Amino acid sequence: MNGFNFVLRLRPRGAFVLFVVLDLFCMGVGMGVPLFNIALGFVVGWYIVRWVSSGTREIWDILKRLLLYAGITSCVTLVGMIVIWGPSVMLLFDGKTDLAEFGIPQILFEPRASFIGWLVLMMVISPFLQLMTTIFGGHLALLSTRKREGKSEAYTGATA
Repeated sequence: MNGFNFVLRLRPRGAFVLFVVLDLFCMGVGMGVPLFNIALGFVVGWYIVRWVSSGTREIWDILKRLLLYAGITSCVTLVGMIVIWGPSVMLLFDGKTDLAEFGIPQILFEPRASFIGWLVLMMVISPFLQLMTTIFGGHLALLSTRKREGKSEAYTGATA
């Protein structure tokens, strides 16, 4: 458990550097497809809530910081995906390139449309999915810590 406590006691800059290294590792393991980066979002969301909630107990502050840090982490993945897949955009303007032989799944009826869909999936949708999994992981961590502490408050609704 010492390693775990060490990770929770990291300063913001050290935690960010550790995340960037893990994110790059996930990009490499996935060979440019950010499936592992999206899955990493659950762990990062859990970590963000545990790290932020150690300094404050205000739920709105925790949620605002979760959204901010989840956005920062998904921007790191966005930059990585643009570095990896961005040069491939130039193939759309080259009339001699056979996009059917590029090696991506041909899920649409035409190779050009499939290629455009693949690039949008890699560079736009995947970082957004990582943002969503980070927020979801953070919310699950927040629910589990609040329930464990006995601070589960029932929503009573608006009073009239």
